Amino acid sequence: MIPLPFPASIYGIVLLFAALSAKVVKVKDVREVSVFLIAVMPVMFIPAAVGLIDAWGDIRSNLLQYVVVTVVSTFVVMAAAGWVTQYVVKGRKGKE
Repeated sequence: MIPLPFPASIYGIVLLFAALSAKVVKVKDVREVSVFLIAVMPVMFIPAAVGLIDAWGDIRSNLLQYVVVTVVSTFVVMAAAGWVTQYVVKGRKGKE
């Protein structure tokens, strides 16, 4: 449908965020489902863990690169999330 290389789940999250921001959907309407999904989230990681175990032979030879990329990307995401949070908080304080 949309010619961008993003998974459908990303489109869904963006649409839900837009609907919540526009108050088309109320938080109380999605709260029960959200609590359930958070409760079952650990089960969702089982296929990924099995895939890592299955690919261990390939991963082992490049383990240092995987560790470096994981650590660097984690810090980049943490910094970006912090900056966005500060921006949003400053924006809300300006409206008050």
